[in-house]
Amino acid sequence: MSFVPAREVPADPPWNRWRGFVPFATVSAVHVTARFVAADDVAGPTKLALMPLLAGAALWTLRGRKVDGASALLLGALTFSGIGDGAGAFFPHAPEVPVMIAAFGVAHLCWIRLLSKHAAPGPLPRWAVLFPVWWAGMLAALWPSLGSLAAAVALYGVVLGGTAATAARCGPLVAAGGLLFLASDTVLAFRIFNPGAMPGWTSALVMLTYCAGQGLMVAGYLRRRARRRPAPAAEPAPARRGLLARLRRPAASS
Repeated sequence: MSFVPAREVPADPPWNRWRGFVPFATVSAVHVTARFVAADDVAGPTKLALMPLLAGAALWTLRGRKVDGASALLLGALTFSGIGDGAGAFFPHAPEVPVMIAAFGVAHLCWIRLLSKHAAPGPLPRWAVLFPVWWAGMLAALWPSLGSLAAAVALYGVVLGGTAATAARCGPLVAAGGLLFLASDTVLAFRIFNPGAMPGWTSALVMLTYCAGQGLMVAGYLRRRARRRPAPAAEPAPARRGLLARLRRPAASS
């Protein structure tokens, strides 16, 4: 009797693993261009498509893998980011800015948990001391215009800076994404609370840094996850080792 050896499943080539990001990158480019030329009829629907497409890219990269807590946190971060993107469209009768702050605040909490627990973070780099300086400077600049939202914006700044600081521990790709996300929300804050000081082209700048930041964080996290090796199997107990040795020993011929 002959046995046919089991066929090995070929490893997913890198180009195939990352091609799920192509729709997100394409729609991001269309959206940012629409912002630059003030094509609101294009910018509106493409903005709502950004986070679903990025979530689709993550699912494509993770296909065939077990859905675990880390996957849920990643999808949660993107889902709440999408809610923040569409706050005005999804909740037309609610004040848009508080809904945005709440949705993105939850998204940042998901990012912080995901990166701190599931991205094998290293030590905090020395330049991360700039994050508290950024937080204090942003609040000082915007405080006269914040009004009743001052506490919410201050708290949001903590979680936004927390995401950037945690991302800084997770390699260059994730760190760059965290910094771009922080830059995007900083410019957006000035556009919302001090619009007279911000030129029109900063609308496109907000979305350019936002799309690049979220995309780099997702890609960087998935890359670190793919490179992570499973922990080696535990060594069997001495009694069990002896039993295994006896079972493997060929029987003496009579």
